[in-house]
Amino acid sequence: MLRSIKTLCVGGLVAMTMGSCWELEQEVLTGITQEELLANVTPELIEVLKQSAYGAVVASGQGGYGSHGGIYAVQEVTSDELSIPQKGADWEDGGIWLRAHRHTWISVDGPLNGTWNYGFRIVAESNLLIQQFPDLVELVSELKVLRAFGYLLLIDNFGNVPIITETDRGTPQQNTRQEVFEFIERSILENVEQLTKNNTRTNLNYWTAHMILAKLYLNAEVYTGTPRWADAERILDVIINEGPYSLSPNFFANFSANNSNSPENMFTVPYDANNAGGFNIHQMTFHYNSQFTFDLQEQPWNGYAALEEFYNSFEDGDTRKGSLREGIQFASDGVTPIEDDAVEDNDPDGPVINFTPNINELAPNAFRQAGTRVNKFEIPNGIGPDLNNDFPIFRYADVILMKAEAAWRQGNTAVALQFVNQVRERANVAPLTSIDGTILLAERGRELFAEGHRRSDLIRFGRFNDAWWEKAPSQPFRNIFPIPENQLQANPNLSQNPGY
Repeated sequence: MLRSIKTLCVGGLVAMTMGSCWELEQEVLTGITQEELLANVTPELIEVLKQSAYGAVVASGQGGYGSHGGIYAVQEVTSDELSIPQKGADWEDGGIWLRAHRHTWISVDGPLNGTWNYGFRIVAESNLLIQQFPDLVELVSELKVLRAFGYLLLIDNFGNVPIITETDRGTPQQNTRQEVFEFIERSILENVEQLTKNNTRTNLNYWTAHMILAKLYLNAEVYTGTPRWADAERILDVIINEGPYSLSPNFFANFSANNSNSPENMFTVPYDANNAGGFNIHQMTFHYNSQFTFDLQEQPWNGYAALEEFYNSFEDGDTRKGSLREGIQFASDGVTPIEDDAVEDNDPDGPVINFTPNINELAPNAFRQAGTRVNKFEIPNGIGPDLNNDFPIFRYADVILMKAEAAWRQGNTAVALQFVNQVRERANVAPLTSIDGTILLAERGRELFAEGHRRSDLIRFGRFNDAWWEKAPSQPFRNIFPIPENQLQANPNLSQNPGY
């Protein structure tokens, strides 16, 4: 029979690399022996088993995609897209978000540990099921690819991390970034043919396994020092020429509250306001009194705001500019302006809330209404603190832009223009007639804003250490994060990354 549990506690090698318990929704089988399971394998059974591992991707309320305090936050706030300005005592948070913006983070900063735990939670859950059901070939292959996805996040953020498999025991040893790269590559190549070619958006499949490999190859020069542009393009061509995906005619349909059937979204986090919460972007970005704009059940937190230069990178008429909310804000009736009774005396906009591209300062007294806000994901009227929208981890528009970049990196400008202009056409902007790295990076920013890609893109294009608003040039060792301090204390085999 099935029973639902919410707390999973693991020990041994997993506890060496992450917290020993975490909350997630999963179903497990009870009262059935291992032999009975293997003798009565059905697709439905395999689906039930694998969902506990995918529960780690959702990571409800634990710093997952589209939520605060973990992997999504550190990808965005360390980039030139979004910041969290300090408004007096509000959002001071011990300086964590100021350090993230200025690239002065330290190993005890909590969001870095949240990022580490997110990746290793995926690894741990995958390993547990592989260990329990080693003879279910289809299940094991998919879980090894899911584990590779967890390691893609870890190699990107931390570089040298322990490779932990289902057979490992004891305290994990730290591996080099090269070794982790090869492990991810091998995991995909050895298992991809076992994966379904069905368009399963919330589980990995044949096509999204290729996407993991394409991401790995596109960033190979960053990870290993050796570029793999041709390999990236070859893998992307498999998705483009054979896969079931296409660009949605409506850009914002990919981010609607009911986006589960988007032809463009490839691998998504299936958030559900009642059963799989954690998608809180509306809470994270909007002004406290924006509660009245959307009749929200709870007051937003007034945090994440776009940098003015990033806002200005959009052309007038670009459909995607609507991903940022600007201007005077109204109540849900669309007529009554909403006001902030606690507005700063020196805010020139006065009490009427007006999201302006300019932010007067990062700290300590940013204006409460300064900065355009994340408006990409539909916010249904009356919603609570968790959205129902599925969050796109991989999206076909990214495939198209990756293809353009891989072609450009190899000197094939004509192909690069052909593909990047597919995305621009959908956005109702004129086609490009020339292309370079600056243009490609900017196009990726406009298309993929607030989807968690910007930090990695900036690093690959050699721009992450540049100066931007309220940020001085940073040193190259900042291209990977420090191993979190509590992980170093828990595992004596870990060595801190250089520079920290």
